[in-house]
Amino acid sequence: MGSLMLLFVETTRNSSACIFPVILNELSSTVETITHFPEVKDGECVFPFHYKNGTYYDCIKSKARHKWCSLNKTYEGYWKFCSAEDFANCAFPFWYRRLIYWECTDDGEAFGKKWCSLTKNFNKDRIWKYCE
Repeated sequence: MGSLMLLFVETTRNSSACIFPVILNELSSTVETITHFPEVKDGECVFPFHYKNGTYYDCIKSKARHKWCSLNKTYEGYWKFCSAEDFANCAFPFWYRRLIYWECTDDGEAFGKKWCSLTKNFNKDRIWKYCE
């Protein structure tokens, strides 16, 4: 059994778009197609956003040299590279274990580095980042 990777590139006079089908498996009867447009430099990141099979609460580094974000709640091909102000903010206050935190904490972190939750309920969502 094998698989096949297809790559289609479509270019128009006004803009360009690349269509990247995912690996086509002989057992699969469907192909997931994702359209990518050129970067929208003045766009605004939307968090969380859904891309492929994941939900992202911050900029991601997926098949790119730099972190990027979607400009739609469900990725529709519109994106931009993240700048310092695009990265997700901490969600204060947030609930961790049995306490509510109003600032970054090092509780529960083995190396003593401060962190925060990106959602109001860390106990449920487990989405976090290190504080700077």
